[in-house]
Amino acid sequence: MIAFVSGPVAALAPTTAVIEVGGIGMAVQCTPDTLAGLRIGKEARLATSLVVREDSLTLYGFADDDERRVFELLQTASGVGPRLAQAMLATHSPDALRIAVATGDEKALTAVSGIGKKGAQKLLLELKDRLGEPVGAHIGQQGIGTPVTSSWRDQLQAALIGLGYATREADEAVATVAPQAEAALAESGQAPVAQLLRAALQTLNRAR
Repeated sequence: MIAFVSGPVAALAPTTAVIEVGGIGMAVQCTPDTLAGLRIGKEARLATSLVVREDSLTLYGFADDDERRVFELLQTASGVGPRLAQAMLATHSPDALRIAVATGDEKALTAVSGIGKKGAQKLLLELKDRLGEPVGAHIGQQGIGTPVTSSWRDQLQAALIGLGYATREADEAVATVAPQAEAALAESGQAPVAQLLRAALQTLNRAR
């Protein structure tokens, strides 16, 4: 397996980057967000996943190892191939997908081209215990020293925006669950981001 490629960017296309590795141009399929961070002539390092088919070898590239890991885990669900997995990551960040699965958010999955309501329901069931918990929900809990509790607003807002909600909607939802967060902080010193997200999503769904 080719775990990563590193070298100058030789060319960019709407869905592909060419990275020069030892004098060889490696064509790597990337999401728009990954491509947006690359510049021709500049050094780049992409985590990669090689997909082998009878008639092709396709290298998919990612901004980091976590994105690649989620790409590969998504394909363990029936009916999800590399193209659909990449489309899901083109629409949502790895954490946004984890949050969508953890909260049973069909709306987030149907926002991906190629996934309908039934497909979303099936994916939510199959991926429930595979993607793991959102990384952002643990910010401050795994670091050194006192947990950072003031970032729950930023984490929650970023998660909602990542799930496709407008900034205004995210701000209103954050404000709605603020009393719940403050009560949790007063009691335990930590804001339960995952629980707050579920509450915020319920608020947004009622508003719509």
